[in-house]
Amino acid sequence: MMRFVRRCLSLAPVWIITIFLWGGVARSAGDLLIAYGGHNETMAPLWVGVDKGLFRKHGVDPRVLQTRSGPIMMATLASGGAPLVWAAPTSAISATQGGMKLGCFAIGNDRIPRELIARKGIEKLDDLRGKTFGVQSIGGGFWLATMAVLDGLGVDPDKYKLNMRVIGDTGTVTQALTTGNIDAAVVPYSFADMAKRAGARSLADAGTLKLVYQGTGICALRDSAAVNNKTMINLTKGIVEALVYIQEPANKREVGDVLKKHLRLSRDEDVEASYKVTRLQMPALDIAPNPEAWRRIQRLLVRVNPKVQQVDLEQLLVTSAVRSLEESGFLPEMRKRLAR
Repeated sequence: MMRFVRRCLSLAPVWIITIFLWGGVARSAGDLLIAYGGHNETMAPLWVGVDKGLFRKHGVDPRVLQTRSGPIMMATLASGGAPLVWAAPTSAISATQGGMKLGCFAIGNDRIPRELIARKGIEKLDDLRGKTFGVQSIGGGFWLATMAVLDGLGVDPDKYKLNMRVIGDTGTVTQALTTGNIDAAVVPYSFADMAKRAGARSLADAGTLKLVYQGTGICALRDSAAVNNKTMINLTKGIVEALVYIQEPANKREVGDVLKKHLRLSRDEDVEASYKVTRLQMPALDIAPNPEAWRRIQRLLVRVNPKVQQVDLEQLLVTSAVRSLEESGFLPEMRKRLAR
């Protein structure tokens, strides 16, 4: 684990120092902090669950902490700055390869309601050859969604000689696309609409692709003193409650208000698009970590880090919390609510 921390220290010294200081504050404040990197609709289950008090119904009261990128998020976890992370599988696999002993126990999204958007002058997929895509970090969740979509479209980044440029979060990438600083990006429908209003073109709707995929989920250190089996079960219950709340049509306004606040949306059409993304990214309650999806993601990650092929996913994926909720009847009952 310390090898991983040292690597992150070399990449982002100022941020990591801040995180170590944050660790002391967080522990003294008693908050159950969940660190995250990607600032987009993949955060919706946590935002909705926290803002609407759905986690408190089950005896936990988490807070969220944005850390800008996957590597910094994982360094936050390793340093004790937060006992939990809302991480993409790529971040969890890379951290495990770096020496961290993680357990990921509940998934928040398994669809990619995004579009492949290109700047003016790029009309078709073949025009992407030699072009630059914007991502938030190499090997993070944004990168994962981009690579999964390209793979689903049959676009080999190596054969097409694509460049992956680290830009920033989803909003920053979208702005870079509209100003011509990058050539293309795979962004949620909500941000795709903003880019198209500025003249960008959609080359593909990733939401129509049939992909075996899982995105962000919640993970903790396996030896964590703050996260035991009961805590995992109660956090999973809160995530399930949030996912059901999001899907219930009667809650549309409340969910929209949560998204508007956290994503700082000003236009009604952007709130509507963001709400659509939030509902499409996890239409069912398939929250258990899916080994098949993670193996596929592991193969994508090998492109940038061959050593991750050595990671034993059976040691990383924790299914006991979801299995407990299946056996207790909680998940079957929540599925009945979802079906109404």
